[in-house]
Amino acid sequence: MDKKLFIQAIGKFFSGIFMLSQLLLLPAGTVFYWNAWLLIGILFIPMFIVGIILMFSNPELLRKRLKVKEKETEQKSVIISGGLMFICGFIVAGLDYRYQWSVLPKWLVIVATVIFFAGYLMYAEVLRENRYLSRTVEIQESQKVIDTGLYAIVRHPMYTSTILLFLSLPLVLGSLSSFVIFLMYPLIVIKRIKNEEEVLEKGLAGYSDYKKRIKYKVIPFVW
Repeated sequence: MDKKLFIQAIGKFFSGIFMLSQLLLLPAGTVFYWNAWLLIGILFIPMFIVGIILMFSNPELLRKRLKVKEKETEQKSVIISGGLMFICGFIVAGLDYRYQWSVLPKWLVIVATVIFFAGYLMYAEVLRENRYLSRTVEIQESQKVIDTGLYAIVRHPMYTSTILLFLSLPLVLGSLSSFVIFLMYPLIVIKRIKNEEEVLEKGLAGYSDYKKRIKYKVIPFVW
């Protein structure tokens, strides 16, 4: 096991829990914001399990997933937009709980939790199928086009999974106000994919042919 990678992964894991809890609980004004603890549980427990599996089965992929420094100028603005969306969305969710701006029924929170898990399962499958999957837009050495599994249905199944995750997330938190903010995410995805496909077509052999064969980017029969 790579000790340096392990320390890096564990450090990001616990710092993520700390930052998310602060962004939710401080605006909520209480530690008894149960939706926040629900989200922390369903987000970080599967993340920990996936991280442990990757640590032993595919450490290189884990290393790529921890990498956040973008080379593409256009992607830097995407990252900033996404970061602001998350920060504002979480703070508003906490304030929503505190001041009861919107009260969602528990059945909707449960449905959102199921959708969140479905998104997580899809994300895990994408990780299994694509060993080149990086958080940054780049062409890797010896990279090949993946056109099997979910990639035979849409060209960017990772973004399909994250749309499920991030649009169900504010509903897990019980906040309609936060959901409105997270509606920014599909727009962020559109901008990211535009630049990503330009990079792939230019630098990845066979991607142009793959693009012609697989019509839909993220949502089958829609887009």
